[in-house]
Amino acid sequence: MDALWAQGWRHFGTFFFRYSRLGAYRVLPLRVRLSAFRMRRSQRRVLRKNQDLRVEWRSAFVNEEVERLFERHKARFRENPPRSIHSFLSPNPAWVPCRAYSLVLYHREKLVGISYLDEGREATSSVYQCFEPEYADRSLGIFLILLSILRSLEWGKRYYYLGYAYLEPSFYDYKKRFLGLEGYDWRRWCPYTPEGL
Repeated sequence: MDALWAQGWRHFGTFFFRYSRLGAYRVLPLRVRLSAFRMRRSQRRVLRKNQDLRVEWRSAFVNEEVERLFERHKARFRENPPRSIHSFLSPNPAWVPCRAYSLVLYHREKLVGISYLDEGREATSSVYQCFEPEYADRSLGIFLILLSILRSLEWGKRYYYLGYAYLEPSFYDYKKRFLGLEGYDWRRWCPYTPEGL
């Protein structure tokens, strides 16, 4: 998995893929070099804002509660909404294609967010995350990424792979706001700044 991630490969379930363009967009694989990661002030605020949430790490799973959350979450997408959470996960998501975890968020016993994190020998990789739309003001997407980065640091990993964004401005620009960020130009990984690679 480490070798595949380092070459820009991703997976949904057991299907592996990589692509450098999507329509008019130029695809940018992203990762955080964890030794260079520092938390921004705004990210510390996100952590404080969500201190009342219960956080659980479990072997990766899907159940009916998660499926209902996914259906509410996907309503946020105006174009090409994902069909099913099972499009992203294998029938045995805890072990196939590699060891994976669910990062689960609860607010007063209500499931409000879930993220799926693959584990390799020296890196982790985010597969998919979804959250309750009515909690959007809490920046749960950022919160889930921060928790995944902190756990990856605890595990002694070198990299955390965020997935893809685009070189052009897009819905995925929130992934470009982390210190220690690197982008893959389809030949090598380079430090990423707001000005680009």
